[in-house]
Amino acid sequence: VNQSHGGSGKQARSVIDGLEADVVTLALAYDVDALAVAGLLPANWQGRLPNNSAPYTSTMVFLVRKGNPKNIRDWDDLTREGVEVVTPNPKTSGAARWNYLAAWAYGREKSGGSEAAAHDFVARMFKNVKVLDTGARASTVTFGERGIGDVLIAWENEAILVVRDLNPGEFELVAPSLSILAEPSVSVVDRVVDRRGTRKQAEAYLSKLYSPAGQEIAAKHYYRPRDEEVAKKYAHVFPEVKMFTIDEAFGGWAKASADHFADGAVFDQIMGVTK
Repeated sequence: VNQSHGGSGKQARSVIDGLEADVVTLALAYDVDALAVAGLLPANWQGRLPNNSAPYTSTMVFLVRKGNPKNIRDWDDLTREGVEVVTPNPKTSGAARWNYLAAWAYGREKSGGSEAAAHDFVARMFKNVKVLDTGARASTVTFGERGIGDVLIAWENEAILVVRDLNPGEFELVAPSLSILAEPSVSVVDRVVDRRGTRKQAEAYLSKLYSPAGQEIAAKHYYRPRDEEVAKKYAHVFPEVKMFTIDEAFGGWAKASADHFADGAVFDQIMGVTK
């Protein structure tokens, strides 16, 4: 089995440009939609598997150093003077877009619904971002191995992995009061599997992700399983977090991407102000 890893948007672009993937697992449904636009799979791909082709979920949390020396408790603390934040680049990373939108929604809710206040909040947070890596794993390396930053905004599964398995005793997970329900998407890449004759194997692999055994594997790697029984078994692993969906807060990925991440949209405007 050959694998390719990287930021969601970057991986989608690689597949569009010719990287032969039988299946994709991408952080954003929007990035899978890009493959559909390119003619690599059908536009109704989300309806081919349960839960809109998202077999497990995650959310965005904070990873801090042992003892939490900067006393990071919630999104507000990421805007304080003297706090260095590590997050990937929303232009290339799906995780970074989840991070950005979670912060935006928090700023908006705290202000009573003001988009202007949310804009200001996210701009102040990005003033504290010192490194914009291309993907979530690279940001984890920047924070954990290179020792840069006071807080990493991370996939919950990555944060738990670091705290429990990779570097026990060196880092702590902090769950914010509000975050986003992150739903990584999976799909067969139809043009590739039909040309290579691998559709049966690719579809079997994705179906396996929804089985109890597949859900157990997801939970053991600290993704939140969809299967209710497996979720109950692993409930103690995951912190309680109030979560919203991309549809509820931003009208879906297409609208959020156009408003915030397209060239010249809000993120570019913020970076023009903060850097």
